[in-house]
Amino acid sequence: MGKLETDRGLNQELGLARAADTRWGSHYKSFKSFVSMFGSNIDVLDTIVVDARTLEERAKAKGYLSTCQTFEVAFMLHLMRDVLGITNELNTSLQKKEQDIANAILLVEVAKKRLQKLREEECDSLIDKVSAFCVKYNILIPNFDDFYVNSGRSRRKVADYTILHHYHVDIFFKIIDWQVQELNARFNEVTTNLLVGVACLNPVDSFSSFDINKILMMTE
Repeated sequence: MGKLETDRGLNQELGLARAADTRWGSHYKSFKSFVSMFGSNIDVLDTIVVDARTLEERAKAKGYLSTCQTFEVAFMLHLMRDVLGITNELNTSLQKKEQDIANAILLVEVAKKRLQKLREEECDSLIDKVSAFCVKYNILIPNFDDFYVNSGRSRRKVADYTILHHYHVDIFFKIIDWQVQELNARFNEVTTNLLVGVACLNPVDSFSSFDINKILMMTE
């Protein structure tokens, strides 16, 4: 349909990517392909609703179709694609054989700063981007000033905060904070000091990175 970029060596995958529990990159690819193929996914589900061979297939397709065509799912798809896009670049860089330790630590810090910038400055632009996406695919956009109602609870139990607050705090901030927490856990102060100490023992350029204080910190 001309919607995917093509070039030499890209090896385009014309399908949804299956996520693996141990690989962050696979989750990023899953979200990215789902967003880029959203229209096709909806068309397929719509076709199954009409042409399903069994009532069970039709019921499942209706359920998936109803779920996909909501602002919340569209918001989650775009948010996870953007968040995992940042950590995927870090992941790809760390896997390069020529990557040195000092630069790897720098890349981790850059990823944390990019996530923080996303958290502090880009929520409104994300909502605008998702809203445009919803207009394109005829998905209902909520009134963000209305009070939030959890779809799994009685409508009589309306929350005392707005829909906009729900997307800002309960989803956007929380998911980014989880991702930063994951990076902090994998690259905590002790681990970082050990890596920096090892980097000081690099013999390249006549041990130009040698720093006795950092090595002492490592030995402690």
